[in-house]
Amino acid sequence: MTTQARQQPVWHSPPQPKPEIQLPNLKIWNSLTRSKTAFVPLDSLGKRVTWYVCGPTVYDDAHLGHARNYVSTDIIRRIMKDYFKFDVQFVMNITDVDDKIIVRGRQQHLLEEFYDTERRREKHHSIEATCVAALKAYLAKNLPLVSSDTPAADVPKELETHYKAVLDGKALDGGVPGDKEAKIKMHIKTARTASSSIASGNESSLKDHARSQVQDILLPYLDSLYGSTIDASDHSVFTKLTNKFEDRFMEDVRALNCADPDVVTRVTEYGQQIVDFVAKVESNGFAYRTSDGSVYFDIEAFEAAKNSYARLEPWNRNDKELLADGEGALTKKTSEKRSDADFALWKSSKPGEPNWPSPWGNGRPGWHIECSAMASDKLGSQIDIHSGGIDLAFPHHDNEMAQSEAYWCQKHGQCKNQWVNYFMHMGHLSIQGSKMSKSLKNFTTIREALSRGDWTPRGLRIVFLLGGWREGIEITDEIVKEGSAWEDKVNNFFIKVNDIQDRASGEDDTQTFDKGMESSLQNARKEVHEALCDSFNTGSAMRTISELISEYNSADKSSINTNQTLEIARWITSIINTFGLNGPAKPDDSTIGWSGIQIPNFAKPYLTSISRTRDELRTKARSAQTSKDQITETIHQCVQPDEHEKEPSDPEAKPYQKVLTTFHRDLSTLSTSSPPDTLAKEILALCDRIRDTDLWHLGIYLEDRAPGHPALIRPVTRELRSLRASAAAEKDVKEESKRLAKEIREQEAREKMEKGRL
Repeated sequence: MTTQARQQPVWHSPPQPKPEIQLPNLKIWNSLTRSKTAFVPLDSLGKRVTWYVCGPTVYDDAHLGHARNYVSTDIIRRIMKDYFKFDVQFVMNITDVDDKIIVRGRQQHLLEEFYDTERRREKHHSIEATCVAALKAYLAKNLPLVSSDTPAADVPKELETHYKAVLDGKALDGGVPGDKEAKIKMHIKTARTASSSIASGNESSLKDHARSQVQDILLPYLDSLYGSTIDASDHSVFTKLTNKFEDRFMEDVRALNCADPDVVTRVTEYGQQIVDFVAKVESNGFAYRTSDGSVYFDIEAFEAAKNSYARLEPWNRNDKELLADGEGALTKKTSEKRSDADFALWKSSKPGEPNWPSPWGNGRPGWHIECSAMASDKLGSQIDIHSGGIDLAFPHHDNEMAQSEAYWCQKHGQCKNQWVNYFMHMGHLSIQGSKMSKSLKNFTTIREALSRGDWTPRGLRIVFLLGGWREGIEITDEIVKEGSAWEDKVNNFFIKVNDIQDRASGEDDTQTFDKGMESSLQNARKEVHEALCDSFNTGSAMRTISELISEYNSADKSSINTNQTLEIARWITSIINTFGLNGPAKPDDSTIGWSGIQIPNFAKPYLTSISRTRDELRTKARSAQTSKDQITETIHQCVQPDEHEKEPSDPEAKPYQKVLTTFHRDLSTLSTSSPPDTLAKEILALCDRIRDTDLWHLGIYLEDRAPGHPALIRPVTRELRSLRASAAAEKDVKEESKRLAKEIREQEAREKMEKGRL
């Protein structure tokens, strides 16, 4: 149970820099104070910022919940570095040794061995018997309301009966459903899938597809039987797993445009340093060993020396569930702990667990000590910023701080410095009210989301920017629509600005300077700066950008010269680049806009020629004052040999050249002897085909504008595809309505005719 009786200890502000050092007026929401505090780096020159972030535990693919954490962290890091101009030293660890990794590594190893053995022996019945036993064990442990002796074929029905409330979206205890119910649903899904596969009695379903159908019940069962028999001195059992998923994690976050850390540390590379770290904590009087060779942190001794434990969430320090989760599933219960809250710095290794030599016997690091040793090694006795997911606050980060301060202080003494000055915790990503997590299996991996097209790296980052970094975000239709609308608005703005830039002739400088737009730009600069100083309030900054674009869109363009338009676009581009929305582009990049809106240079000559010809033809064909002779003369002029009709030297340009030559050829075949109205309709139909079919298939769209304005040459975007799909669906509905109305009229006519005969 949590209690609010305990309060956070006093937080000590870092010393102010020299008077001549001007720091930005940046305030950060600091978990150590649960308030916004002025950011002052430890560096006396006010430039260097040290930052340690808890990296992934690499035993599975990263999911969108991880993306939430690392993308939000990347956004803040970019703002610190590229906007506020701090020299950020960013260190991230890779946890490649912990209880989850040990269990998963053993399980995968045992599953491979199991199937290899059974395939060689060709004993289907042995596989089936093992699966039945595994299902019984799974039900007994995770779904106790269903008898473990229930035949596989009856399990789905029993689950429906005994867990109906949970399946109906209710809580078991009648309260509000949460993670507990989400976990039960996960277990129900696993048991259903496995029991159906077993009940089918199909040999192939158990052999060939077991990894997806029954592996989730087999993995824990095999580990319970044989986990302790594994030769854990062979670390490849575990590193095979961790190396694979570390590589995949880095691929995933790079795909999301997260910059690489300046330094990456791995637990497996810090064995001796961790031993030395634990030994010093022990010699300082803040740890004790137990008879099995484990070492525990002594919270009572630490606090007796006037140090503070649980700086972040003191009200959770007696939460047994959180304490147990922090110790790991493989930790042995011992009566030698001086307090239930004391946590392992060093764990004696049991059979089937990897180990390293130490003064206390062979063992392995506790989870929390890993980060303390690595961060202290790279960044020293004090760190400016430490960050991670909000679920790590207690006990992980609280234990990190306690043991680190115990390491850096004097023997049996009070620590002079707080180890971390600013703690930042990223909010959860939720789905249907539960946080997205591996343990709940309610997640979509990053690579699945990107490969299926559910998300783009930019689209996901926009949602996180709109939502803020520390608040929880729940993926809903509304937030997806908001993100898409923001992206489409900026897309359209950049496309139009690039068109203005391409068509600029130098005469624009004579246009009137719009003082209103200049004022709007300066106000936007000020508002974005204030938002970023306000604990990286990117949601407010994004709204300011959107409002500036709206003001520009509604302004009288005749009063805005090209240079003024480009100034607005360059500033918006710099902020977008700062937020990481434009790949590797830097804030001072001279290119206006972001990737995905540019027309390829090799295509521009052909598209310009097509668009110019089409504009001229449409103007003539749509004008009531145009005579047939004028239309005929225009066609004649348009089909004159064009230098762009020649075979292009760049093979990538050939499709565009083909559209141009086909356009000219089809124009030349129009019958100029047709009546003027007929000829005009044929010309307009050809122009529509060029726009809606020929160029659309090349990813180009000609956006027709008001009379006197040339068509806008633009790429086909997601927004355009969506609009076309909606229009097609609406057309189908209308045609179906017409068909039904016709059938009704015909039916009524037949009935009337029948009555007339009578």
